[in-house]
Amino acid sequence: MVRPKQISFADIYSDCNNVFENDKYHFLSLLEDNINLEELIPASFYNHFYSYFGRKRIYPLSGFLWALLIQRIFSIPTDNLLLIFLQYSKELRDFCGFSKVPDASKITRFKQDFLMDLQSFFDSLVDVTEPICQKIDESLASMTIFDTSGIEAFVTENNPKYANRIISQLKAFKKAIGLDDSYDPYKAAYKSMPSHATSNQAIKQLYINGHFCYVFKFGIITNGLGIVRDISFYNKNFIDAHPDIIVEKKTDSPQEDKSLGDAKALIPVLKDFFDKHPLINPKVFLGDAAFDTVNIYKSLFTELNFEKAYIPLNSRSGLENQDYTINEDGIPCCPHDKNLPMKPEGSKSRCGIPTFKFVCPKMSWDKCLDGKYRRRTHCDNPCTDSLCGRMVYIYPEKNLRAYPGTIRGTEEWDETYKIRSVVEKSINHFKDSFCLAGRRTQNEKTLHADLLLAGITQLITVVLADRIHKHKYIRSLKPLIA
Repeated sequence: MVRPKQISFADIYSDCNNVFENDKYHFLSLLEDNINLEELIPASFYNHFYSYFGRKRIYPLSGFLWALLIQRIFSIPTDNLLLIFLQYSKELRDFCGFSKVPDASKITRFKQDFLMDLQSFFDSLVDVTEPICQKIDESLASMTIFDTSGIEAFVTENNPKYANRIISQLKAFKKAIGLDDSYDPYKAAYKSMPSHATSNQAIKQLYINGHFCYVFKFGIITNGLGIVRDISFYNKNFIDAHPDIIVEKKTDSPQEDKSLGDAKALIPVLKDFFDKHPLINPKVFLGDAAFDTVNIYKSLFTELNFEKAYIPLNSRSGLENQDYTINEDGIPCCPHDKNLPMKPEGSKSRCGIPTFKFVCPKMSWDKCLDGKYRRRTHCDNPCTDSLCGRMVYIYPEKNLRAYPGTIRGTEEWDETYKIRSVVEKSINHFKDSFCLAGRRTQNEKTLHADLLLAGITQLITVVLADRIHKHKYIRSLKPLIA
């Protein structure tokens, strides 16, 4: 058996150094020739940066930004390692415009002092990249996909030993008292854990990716291409700006807590997004089952003007209809056989109202004596005297949850909903490739800035891929470096 090799700090440095030594000229020249960062930076960012101390800056604004973008493009995990590369690579210093290397504290202060400017830079790049996304694939660009995740902070509660110790104690308690299987040590551990980190109340407990952790939670919107469109950081400022969001105490179920939190944040986040970008008008929304509530469907269609919403039904509540039998996807069934769904026959408009039409599952188009083709049912026990068989017309506006502009369980539904995975891929890309995960800090502003810089890096990637006419690189520039 081959034993796995543990990667050391020296190995990471060696690998990154090889990248700079072997491909530095080509890749840095590619950036220099195709991206004029100063043209993309908002004027307000310039004014704030150069007037902050009322004197000439030793380190240029574009230098700070390029250094932090390069750090994420090359997946350099820490700021200290970035500064080492700047120290030993004259080409990289010249590219960033640094006459000397800034110290680590200046990098941190830059993130914290200009957090709102980084937000405005990110928002401006969203508008810059929207026409590019539309040009690449108009259908995918017209989709809005929302999901939430969290950035794990560097706190004691995130040490695996912390949760394992509590779970072990509760397992021993269950065994000693002789409790039956209805007692779940994991749920009991969740309930007994504090709702926030001891060192910082803003670091909340979350059940994410199958484990407990203490994080700064954020929401992210992408389009169907997986390109980030909006980032919302769920801190005190966000809650204060949305007094309609009621933050309740956690329940006994970690999955239920996550669902409640996501559902409450969705509509405020989408409204903020459309207010900032009035020229972006997506028509299709994709989300997970956490958003399967009547109020969310109503808001998506009546307030935000979406035409379709691909949201799976929550397993805790099914669909009901008093007029005819429907299956778990909302499709009408044969009155004599509940396991036989009727056949959808497209969506039409009756009297100006969008309508879904379903026909008898045993109906076919047959050639009649006059040579024309007409609907004919071939049921041995027909439920109607009509030769065409039973037909059902459904008006989605009467039940948006059951019929959210599309029909559940169809091939179109299945193929479209698969696209939702791109938002999860983007989150993983931010955390892994852009080194958002594993940051050894618990400072809220620093982590917020790191999140925005990850988004800015992806959008700069889109701009570069478009200018070199290689749209296959819109999500990552790694193939250009490897």
